[in-house]
Amino acid sequence: MLEIGWYSAKLFFTGKLIRHPGDFIKQITIGTSIGSLILLSLSQTELPFWLPVTVSSLITGTVMPFLLKDFKMK
Repeated sequence: MLEIGWYSAKLFFTGKLIRHPGDFIKQITIGTSIGSLILLSLSQTELPFWLPVTVSSLITGTVMPFLLKDFKMK
């Protein structure tokens, strides 16, 4: 299992894993921005800090599969 992870990481960092790395970076940035905006907006309220972290994590985790549905690997 570790060998597969190491091989995938090596391919990723050499640029041979993702077919269109620009699209991948764009989709990851969109998902991270959505999560960050939700976290920042909810953390400005009087809620305990664990609640905005939980909500933003759940929403980001729900959005990512839709953003990466057309993700292509080599």
